[in-house]
Amino acid sequence: MDVNRGLSGNSNGFDRAWPDDATRIPDWIYTDQDVYKREIEKIFLGRHWNYVGLECEVPEPGSYMRSYVGPFPVVVTRDMDGALHVFENRCAHRGVEFCREYRGKADSFICPYHNWTYDLKGDLTAIPFRRGVKGKGGAPKDFEMSEYGLRRFRVSTRGGVIFATACEDLESIEDYLGPEICAEFDATFDGTEFTLLGVHRNILPSNWKLYQENLKDPYHATLLHTYLTTFGLFVSSNESNIPTDKYGRHGGLLSRRPEGRPDVSEEEKSNMQAFKQTMELNDPRVLKFFPEADSKWSGSVLTIFPTLTALRQTNILNTRLLVPRGPNEFMMLWTVFGRSDDDEEMTRHRLRQNNIFGPAGFLGIEDNEALKFLQDGIRKAMPREGLAVLGEDDEATDTLITERAIRGMYRYYRDVMGF
Repeated sequence: MDVNRGLSGNSNGFDRAWPDDATRIPDWIYTDQDVYKREIEKIFLGRHWNYVGLECEVPEPGSYMRSYVGPFPVVVTRDMDGALHVFENRCAHRGVEFCREYRGKADSFICPYHNWTYDLKGDLTAIPFRRGVKGKGGAPKDFEMSEYGLRRFRVSTRGGVIFATACEDLESIEDYLGPEICAEFDATFDGTEFTLLGVHRNILPSNWKLYQENLKDPYHATLLHTYLTTFGLFVSSNESNIPTDKYGRHGGLLSRRPEGRPDVSEEEKSNMQAFKQTMELNDPRVLKFFPEADSKWSGSVLTIFPTLTALRQTNILNTRLLVPRGPNEFMMLWTVFGRSDDDEEMTRHRLRQNNIFGPAGFLGIEDNEALKFLQDGIRKAMPREGLAVLGEDDEATDTLITERAIRGMYRYYRDVMGF
């Protein structure tokens, strides 16, 4: 069935004007309901691959999990032949969100309201009293169950990561990522089998794009986060790289941490309020790094447009799915994972280090608070344009004091949205 049936908005007659300057970003893209409606049509149901989960979350035939494509609830399943499917979590009869468990195993899904039943591919397989009772009532004689399955999305995987799209003729996931981003993506998702370690969920009173910006912004990372700067995980003197794909929609923050505490110059210290020379860790094991990827970078954060961030920081492995809930709020699903050949000690090490991130992590909580304040400023103050002026678009990608990746994303966004 057509996944866009009844979901697309009207893109005609939108009269907002974007400033004719790539360094200016208008406030209304973060707060306007009509902009959000257009994002649903042009982005989440448009020509994009949406991250929905990891294969280790549906490891066996019959496994399923709840997820989202943009704001739309979906179910991700692995059928009895091992194939993956993504379909809308909404009964074709009266619209009930039928799958209520976060994950599990099943051979079918039964809507609790009227017991319409679907298989692991999303096909309608049973309707109670389809023929009525004693020749009365029931579905029309020409009712074809094959026409009333669940709305499905096309599925693609790479390195154990599952993507879904409403677009039947979209390019391959490899071409979608592009060679620069694909190389670093493959360093994290290298084809080894992963194991699910846990999931965090939190809701932020902020626009979803601001989180994509946040992880395309090396400038703030050197200034806001005491943990990153003080213990040398991400400082301006580290060897670094800020790659983007050719369209500017995807990006990376890559950094190589030196051994021990960072050698931070007086100039750097004077510019970094977050740097605390006297701060010490009660448990220094959270800084221990065991190289395990085919990459020289000890820290790698990838933003895959529109809603995936993938992180490898020291030995932490996690993904974040951004779920828009209107223009002023989004939910974030953090999936923490390890490698299937990890011993118990390495698993404990990953979980210990994961306290850096998550909704209340050593630095995750700082981003959450900053984005809340940012959305407050945009919503409550007189409208204006934000600035993204640092760095040059054509300069080398090895500086952290730049907003080049943010400008690139919004050039792409502006083009796709038709502003």
